[in-house]
Amino acid sequence: MEKGKIILLNGVSSSGKSTLSRELVAVLPHYFHFSIDDYDYIIEKMEDRQEGKLIPIPTEYYFHRNIAMFSNSGVNLVVDHILHDQLTLKDWFEVLNGYPVFYVGVHCPVEELARRELARGDRRIGQSKEQLLFVHQNDEVYDVEVNTFIEQRSDCVNKIIQKLNVKAF
Repeated sequence: MEKGKIILLNGVSSSGKSTLSRELVAVLPHYFHFSIDDYDYIIEKMEDRQEGKLIPIPTEYYFHRNIAMFSNSGVNLVVDHILHDQLTLKDWFEVLNGYPVFYVGVHCPVEELARRELARGDRRIGQSKEQLLFVHQNDEVYDVEVNTFIEQRSDCVNKIIQKLNVKAF
């Protein structure tokens, strides 16, 4: 069976990954949105954080292996993720080495990130700024990069789709 294709949207919290992912899934047939935020919610529901009953392994460990599982089954994914630290980055490349991954860097200015965090109300203020100290700072090689503040959302989607057609998985 041919492996499913993986479009990774990597960017800090509030950079616009989830919105882009939903729009990509709407125009790309046979692709599904898979988000670290949604996956973290599943883990959170399993745990009892008030009683300190926590799964002792980072959520990303399971998330990356689930991405591989879907791909192994021929399922195409648009993955909304944050490669936010060395452990997450290393695990991503160890697990998904050899998989058909198309890398998208999602950028947004720090001032706009702060505004979006405040408007959302479900993010710790300053989280995206902290993540910027690592995300996009590790010589990441992207197939395409978008800026969700400078570029219209539809232009970001079109730019990604245009590059997808050029790059063979």
